[in-house]
Amino acid sequence: MLDARLLEACLALLFGLLIGSFLNVCVYRLPQDLSVVRPRSYCPACSHPIAWYDNVPLLSFALLRGRCRHCKATISVRYPVVELMTGVLFFVFVWRLGPSLAGVKFCLLSALLVGLTFADLEARILPDEFTLGGAAAGLVLAWFVPIDDIAQMLWPAGLHGNPRWAWLADSLLGAIVPALFLWFGGWLYLKLRQREGLGLGDVKLVVMVGAFLGLHGALLMLIGGSLAGSLIGYAYIRFTHQDPATYELPFGTFLGLAGIAVSLMGF
Repeated sequence: MLDARLLEACLALLFGLLIGSFLNVCVYRLPQDLSVVRPRSYCPACSHPIAWYDNVPLLSFALLRGRCRHCKATISVRYPVVELMTGVLFFVFVWRLGPSLAGVKFCLLSALLVGLTFADLEARILPDEFTLGGAAAGLVLAWFVPIDDIAQMLWPAGLHGNPRWAWLADSLLGAIVPALFLWFGGWLYLKLRQREGLGLGDVKLVVMVGAFLGLHGALLMLIGGSLAGSLIGYAYIRFTHQDPATYELPFGTFLGLAGIAVSLMGF
């Protein structure tokens, strides 16, 4: 049994590395409204198409020593980091949950969060394809994978004896309540300071995570991301002498990392 689970987790790791490679394409192209399908992968510096043997997750980066084969431009370390993070997260969730719908759900959530984390870090953009598309996927998966949260505790039998309605209610509560709370905070900041302090993409990210994890998980992510963003952001501003009035904090990055942490905790 242990050997079988380990094999499944290792296969998930390999699949996660491939998904991570695709996420790198999304992180680079989606903020620029470019197709993630065509053209095939190319070097951002010289635009030369990348051969398949130079596009193997982790291995190609190591063999090329982090440089383009043609123009010798430096390849961002983000590429192997995204691939490795995604592969490890897939390994952990399949190790814990097996090749089940629950395992698929958390692997999908982790992939979305990794992509959003780095898209916001690099471009300060959280693509709707990940946030709104992910929210829709979370709501659909709630019908099949239980969310053990408030609605299920108060309404365990669901509608007409079908507990799936309680699971869906928990997904909807998780998607709506924390997002409204965050949106109101951003609206209040705008009214008081006369400038935007929160992007709508951050609200959509909370909607997505809430659809996957429910109210409890989304609130934990929101609290953890807010604390980390405040502390680390303040330290970065002080250390680099940035202007607090103009510096744009990648809040979505902190929310994404907090969402990954909450998912791993199992809250």
